[in-house]
Amino acid sequence: MMLSKFNPMRALLSVEKMTVVMTQSSGLRNFPPPREYPEIEFPERGRLKPLEKVPQYPANMRPFKMQKRLRYMRGPEPIHTELLHKQYGIVATGGGRLRYEHLEMIRMFFLRHLDLDGGKVFAMWRVDAPWQPVTKKGQGQRMGGGKGHIDHYVTPIKAGRVIVEVGGYIEYFEVEYTLRNVAARLPFKAEATSYEMMMEKRREEEELERTNINPWTWKYVIQNNMGGCHRWLSKFDKRFLGKYL
Repeated sequence: MMLSKFNPMRALLSVEKMTVVMTQSSGLRNFPPPREYPEIEFPERGRLKPLEKVPQYPANMRPFKMQKRLRYMRGPEPIHTELLHKQYGIVATGGGRLRYEHLEMIRMFFLRHLDLDGGKVFAMWRVDAPWQPVTKKGQGQRMGGGKGHIDHYVTPIKAGRVIVEVGGYIEYFEVEYTLRNVAARLPFKAEATSYEMMMEKRREEEELERTNINPWTWKYVIQNNMGGCHRWLSKFDKRFLGKYL
């Protein structure tokens, strides 16, 4: 008796002899459609231009000296608090001073990590070049002898000031690494943010103030001199109600 040749394909496709089980090994992902950008107005220069290290004075004018004037760093920023292009940027959350070296660090970091020459992304300064003189005496000098010579120039920054702004045909997650690293290297507290994040933060602050059920707020305590707090509070605590240093 001769055995017929076994056909594996016939056995695989035959429902009577075996059941075929199919296991899905890869899936189909549905990605969201690309973001549609509004009409973005690009500046003439996409890069951050180098700022002057020393302000230029007329030839017949002697560079002036200045006191510390810490009021230039205290309190909230009254003007430059909005993102002009409503995209992304770095905002100071505390007061401080920017030196020329800090501005160069920002410019070089952006050049290395952002494609500012491709016509897709741009960056722009929102601060002035260093203009406030800082004097310093030489090491080992005795007291007296008048004010020291000008050592360097700085740009005073208040809380809420926009330092630098980034925009173009780009999303926040693409520039988040660069903005966060630059904000961490600044000499004062700063944060990377987007326009939507700024609006959400302001809405949360307004909602917390509206729904607060505790009547003993810091503002109420200071205005009513509870516990004689005016004896030990500074004039800046009374002006800014403990919110800014």
